[in-house]
Amino acid sequence: MKLQAALDTLTLEQCIELLHQTDRTIEIAEVGTPFIIEEGMKPVQTIKELFPHIEVLADAKIMDAGEFEADKCFSHGADIVTVLGVAYDETIEGVVKSARKYGKKVMADMIAVTDLAKRAEEIDRMGVDYICVHTAFDIQGTGKKDPLIDLKTVNAVIKNAQSAVAGGVNLFTIAEIAKEAPGIIVVGGAICNAADKADAAKQLKERMSV
Repeated sequence: MKLQAALDTLTLEQCIELLHQTDRTIEIAEVGTPFIIEEGMKPVQTIKELFPHIEVLADAKIMDAGEFEADKCFSHGADIVTVLGVAYDETIEGVVKSARKYGKKVMADMIAVTDLAKRAEEIDRMGVDYICVHTAFDIQGTGKKDPLIDLKTVNAVIKNAQSAVAGGVNLFTIAEIAKEAPGIIVVGGAICNAADKADAAKQLKERMSV
């Protein structure tokens, strides 16, 4: 089970400092979608060069031109690239094709998928490495989605991929989530907004093994 830090709103310099502070605790550094919109593939390439022992995920949330767009991410050092579960099968298959070409991995982000079990089962057959249940930022706190229930739903149907969970995970919720044994737990604000980021990451990692 790996701890992934979602780096969405920090500057590149702040991300580098955070990764130095949390070295050997954070196993996957996510260059978030807002970060990619702001700076393109530069953070992906820079973080990979500075921290070769950390996996770098490019949260491109690919929706079209799957192979073409994934190639851009992988060629700049991404180890994992995200594609949306609501995308066409052909798009997801294109991202998988790109990943196999580079010897890298694919995460299908299930944000906004309506029939989670059905779509997870379909995507699981396409060769993705991770299927991630994702409580969208815009609906966190509304009670519309429960990441724990969604995680259990996905775990019940997948046979090939590993599950992952993202969206609002914090010190108070991570232990229960970890009991479902996802391959990756994604944490954003609980690390990035913490006064002591190294201590926050350490506590989160410890609670993943409870």
